[in-house]
Amino acid sequence: MPAYLDHASTTPLHPVAREALLAAMDDGWADPARLHREGRRARMLLDAARETVAGVLGARAPEISFTASGTAAAHLALLGTAAARRRAGGVVVVSAVEHSSVLHAAQRHEGAGGEVVTIGVDRLGRVDPAAFTAALDARPDTAVAALQHANHEVGTVQPVAEVAQALRARGVPLLTDAAMTLGRVRVDLPELGADLLTASAHKFGGPPGVGLLVVRTGTRWAAPGPADEREYGRVPGFPNVPAVVATAAALAVRATEIDAEAPRLASYANRLRERLPELVEDVELLGPGGTDPTVALPNVVAFSCLYVAGEALLAELDQAGIAVSSGSSCTADTLTPSHVLVAMGALTHGNLRVSFGRESTEADVDALLAALPAAVRAVRERAGAAGL
Repeated sequence: MPAYLDHASTTPLHPVAREALLAAMDDGWADPARLHREGRRARMLLDAARETVAGVLGARAPEISFTASGTAAAHLALLGTAAARRRAGGVVVVSAVEHSSVLHAAQRHEGAGGEVVTIGVDRLGRVDPAAFTAALDARPDTAVAALQHANHEVGTVQPVAEVAQALRARGVPLLTDAAMTLGRVRVDLPELGADLLTASAHKFGGPPGVGLLVVRTGTRWAAPGPADEREYGRVPGFPNVPAVVATAAALAVRATEIDAEAPRLASYANRLRERLPELVEDVELLGPGGTDPTVALPNVVAFSCLYVAGEALLAELDQAGIAVSSGSSCTADTLTPSHVLVAMGALTHGNLRVSFGRESTEADVDALLAALPAAVRAVRERAGAAGL
């Protein structure tokens, strides 16, 4: 791809992570639970990786567990906390714009006899902390609440710290999904105040197949499935030690790159947001945008084009050698619009998400700006909407 602009979906393996992965495949292939030399070597690598991740997050090593994916981590976090706090109540509170992994876990909880309370958002996709407070005051039988650190479709950063403080005063733990922020902005767990945190390695330059589950000391949690001795009893199965080592290496090096990289990516995003209304008619910019990392991610631009099907526009840009994604989950099979855009009251058709990453360049922005007007025009002409 001349222009890969879908880093929010997944980003290439960081060179440092690649080196760590290859080295660990030679040294960390054995079972870390065994006491022989090869097992001890694998265990040392696993422990070192855990310490590295904990150091970046400001957590303790025993609070970190490695899962098979960010989705698995989200399921374990929400359902495990709800199970452990069953006597406190059966209510789970979530924002309307959570990632589907969190919402699916909430649905499972509801299907098992629990209850789900959903908190709405404004036009920018941001929750009002007062709404969380009101929900908990109305439902003191809440077991756990979930609020993502930043939205995966429009880049809105949520007021996690403020919500966490309010929840702590009411004795309710908070889960935050940091898949979109970890490795892109500074994530300090004590500063956030969340009791549980989840993330996905392939989002920040680690290998696919590794998720992070952080359960802070003092947070009640019980395995929602069959128990296992590994990963502090939180995650069943044999850990992928080489991939975990590569994950820790990626996260550590990303922590050193953020300060220099964020302004560069923000400049690309701001240029795109400025030029889009000039180049494309009937375009709606989504999310807050801007350069303040407490308000919006620096690398995400989302927008919707009237009279355009998002999937058709994706295909048109793909033919031009540009990879982006559609924030809409609308497909030929389901015809279901994005729950995030619906919650925001935004246009759900013709939606695109452009996300920059470590490898992105000014030339990528140029390529997109050059190809997008013709792509939109072509799709509208085929739909008979040209000139509307």
